[in-house]
Amino acid sequence: MDLFNRIKELAEEQHISLKELGIKLNLGENAIYQWKKRTPGIDKIEKIADYFNVSTDYLLGRTNDKHSHIFPLNSELLDELEANSNAHKILVQLNSLDKDTLDKLEQLIKIIENK
Repeated sequence: MDLFNRIKELAEEQHISLKELGIKLNLGENAIYQWKKRTPGIDKIEKIADYFNVSTDYLLGRTNDKHSHIFPLNSELLDELEANSNAHKILVQLNSLDKDTLDKLEQLIKIIENK
């Protein structure tokens, strides 16, 4: 599936038109429709990915996993997570959170670490 159709599908899932999405993200009301024939800049792709809480790789068709690379992990942490299924379940839940919630969670963790 190409970029335009991925965005269209995500918009339909959230019951928002592509015109509304373009306006909401300050891209212009017809900008997304133009992406049928031309590729937008990475800054625009990132805006769409952030809005829908999906990875840019998903939008670009490089993966079918909507949330890959949203919560970056190093290899040591991945090994620990694989060994602990509860931690893996938590990671899956974290990946489903929107950016604002993840930011608040990160702030809370920093407060706890400082106590």
